[in-house]
Amino acid sequence: MSLHYLIREPKIIQEKNPLLLLLHGYGSNEEDLFSFASELPEEYFVVSAQAPYPLMYGSYAWYAINFDADDTKFSDINQGKQSRDLIVNFIDELTNKNPIDPKKVTLIGFSQGAILSYAIGLSYPEKVSKIVAMSGYLNTEMAKENFEQNNFSNLKIFASHGTVDQVIPVDWARKTSPALEKLGVKFVYKEYPVGHGVAPQNFYDFRNWLEENK
Repeated sequence: MSLHYLIREPKIIQEKNPLLLLLHGYGSNEEDLFSFASELPEEYFVVSAQAPYPLMYGSYAWYAINFDADDTKFSDINQGKQSRDLIVNFIDELTNKNPIDPKKVTLIGFSQGAILSYAIGLSYPEKVSKIVAMSGYLNTEMAKENFEQNNFSNLKIFASHGTVDQVIPVDWARKTSPALEKLGVKFVYKEYPVGHGVAPQNFYDFRNWLEENK
């Protein structure tokens, strides 16, 4: 397998089960979001992937970040694109190895993982049916060229952000809604009075959203 990962097998076995793929943020690891696994719907395979670029001990990144830049020069775009395609390849590996329904793949991304989730969904909407993007923003430079011509009719997105996020300003996240509207993507956008993290209410809201959008 091309990425290191943790897996929770579904408790409700179907002929082909849906997949929740968890993508952590910058400087974290595969154990971070996996702490949610026991609280997630029981029919899913829950897989948490570790990003490929090591930072300090036990922490990883999907791409390098330039912390003193504005939103246009914030990220190493080429590394981001490489990770985007690495994750898409990893989805194929997972669906080949496990009885996963390739039409029911959901990405749950936090921060850098959310930014990549958007890039994957817009670049390869045939690979992903749903996205939960928390504390991230839409960076179209990480999407494939001419992504606007893709068919997004089956893609649904739950986006959320903290209003006092000190890492990724909420203003960046607010630009996502008009961009998705323009593309005709079905989405929900919510804000919570927190910083760069997942509020309990945010977790319950996206879990309910998953249940309502099977």
